[in-house]
Amino acid sequence: MSHAETEVALLEFIVNRVGVGIFVVDASMTVKLWNKFMATHSGKEESEVVGHPLFELFPDLPEKWLRKKLDAVLQLGSFNFISWEQRPFLFQFRHNRPITGGIEFMCQDIAMVPIKNSAGVITAVCCSIHDVTDVSLLRKQLQEKNAELEAFSKIDALSRLYNRGYWQERLVEERSRFVRYGTHFSLLMMDIDFFKKVNDTYGHLWGDAVIVHVAKVIRSALRDNDIAGRYGGEEFTVLLPLTHIDGAMIVAERIRCLIESTPVPYEDGKMLSITVSVGVAECSKSMQSAEELLACADQSLYESKHAGRNRCTMYERKAIE
Repeated sequence: MSHAETEVALLEFIVNRVGVGIFVVDASMTVKLWNKFMATHSGKEESEVVGHPLFELFPDLPEKWLRKKLDAVLQLGSFNFISWEQRPFLFQFRHNRPITGGIEFMCQDIAMVPIKNSAGVITAVCCSIHDVTDVSLLRKQLQEKNAELEAFSKIDALSRLYNRGYWQERLVEERSRFVRYGTHFSLLMMDIDFFKKVNDTYGHLWGDAVIVHVAKVIRSALRDNDIAGRYGGEEFTVLLPLTHIDGAMIVAERIRCLIESTPVPYEDGKMLSITVSVGVAECSKSMQSAEELLACADQSLYESKHAGRNRCTMYERKAIE
């Protein structure tokens, strides 16, 4: 074997053993080289592919897009790289990862390099396919974890409703939307009646069970776009976007009745009947801030308590414009 033949044999060995897909196409898009990686993942052996038009062999390829990329390399002689973040894959190769993370096909980085003949003329393009599925899976898992952490930072640990910080941010946003677009929204504030007595009589564990139960009932009574939160202790708040005060009173009464008619289950089959008092207010032009709306709802809540509890009180209509 001559030195040149040895070099060719060595090159072929490397091309077929490297863990990267390599194929070469000429200006007519005919395949000139097809390595072992490409054969393994495509299910088409080198003998089936070399000498045949690429797009006839693989009709699922994005032909218009890929031709444009390949023609740019052939005409300009420039290197081209396409990240999986721009296009997740070129060939629909299955990956062998046990954890898919919703990723069906192998994620691929693609590199395109011009090939010149002895006269320096570009005659073909060498394309390499790099399997970056692991990188994509890790990125997806990181994004999911970050999303979980972000969501967790908004949630009250006990009630699983929104915490006070996030809820107040949404209150300010809703008021800004009201000022800008005139979209009505209402606010509920509610308090578990005689909650201190529950804690003192049955203990804080049962008190926690009551809070969890009330939060669950509140969630069950709301629409997807309503925003329920734990204001603090035994107090809860609900933002009702696109809702006038009459509609808000209907929601408030529905929540109150559900809580009154649903005793709290605890240990040893024990059940505890509880009630809530509710204050209801609608944002109006006369209110100068989100805090003022909150104060109006809180005032209505106080009136519910003062009138005997287990009732809903509407903020005076003269404040609603």
